[in-house]
Amino acid sequence: MEATIASLSNANAEAAQAIATGKRVLEIEARALHALVDRVGDSFVKAVDLLYNCRGRVIVTGMGKSGIVASKIAATLTSTGTAAIFMHAAEGVHGDLGLVRKDDVVICVSKSGNTGELTRLFPALRRIGVPIISLIGNLRSALAERSDVVLDVSVQEEACPNDLAPTASSTAALAMGDALAVALLERRRFSPEDFAFLHPGGSLGKRLRLKVDDIMFTGEKVAKVKLDTPLREAILEITRKRFGGTCVVDDQEVLRGIITDGDLRRLMERDFDVRTLTAADVMNDKPKTVQAGSMAIDALRIMEDLNIMQIVVVDKENHPVGMIHLHDFLEAGVS
Repeated sequence: MEATIASLSNANAEAAQAIATGKRVLEIEARALHALVDRVGDSFVKAVDLLYNCRGRVIVTGMGKSGIVASKIAATLTSTGTAAIFMHAAEGVHGDLGLVRKDDVVICVSKSGNTGELTRLFPALRRIGVPIISLIGNLRSALAERSDVVLDVSVQEEACPNDLAPTASSTAALAMGDALAVALLERRRFSPEDFAFLHPGGSLGKRLRLKVDDIMFTGEKVAKVKLDTPLREAILEITRKRFGGTCVVDDQEVLRGIITDGDLRRLMERDFDVRTLTAADVMNDKPKTVQAGSMAIDALRIMEDLNIMQIVVVDKENHPVGMIHLHDFLEAGVS
């Protein structure tokens, strides 16, 4: 019993320590980010101007943890309309400098500002003639002295208890990179549609670009019966086409109504001889529809608001040209 109590006590102490450590780390990093706010000024504007006016690409480079941050900054710039690539500093001094052209802009990321691989890049970068922006944690460093624009991302302390592992400093550099990317995004008037164009496989891209025409079932796959079709045959059509409903059309193929599984269940609660009924007797004569060419996300919102499982796609003459089930949206990644 005493051993069990001691074990529980130790577990509780360890849990409390983990929570305290987690909070301390987040507080230190939050303070580091807050300190950056007052440093966004003239140098930041110069950096944004250089990047906006870049006629080539933005080359982002760094080593170690700073290299990982540099890679993420390059990815963020690229996805928001600024062509950028990551160049590992060590690979740069062993041939990858061939990536850099005089129309490019280089961003260096370094906590110490004295990273050997980066300082060895500078003579070659100067010969090429590219402007250099540095995100640096040491303003008295070799990189700070040689850069065209310096953005101060120094931190008062790391979250690491030994003040060694890059934690708050890497967060600060990453956040400054985000600030540059967003400032450029706004100056370029980069729209959600632009973002979707660059992310066709992502959920946002699908929401902003996918139309009902891209996911609807058409032709013989559309569940459809005539007004005078016996109810039994209408039920068979619902079963065959697997939409949980069927369109009801007149002799000109104009949509006049819809019959759903829900309509059939409600019919069973009433005193009718189903053998004498036709599709026209049972249908909902105000079916929910969307026009062909509508955005898929808009159709999905209608279905969610009305709590329906299928929707009919019609052309300008109100002919049913397609049907979509809720599951089709989910399978297409529209949500």
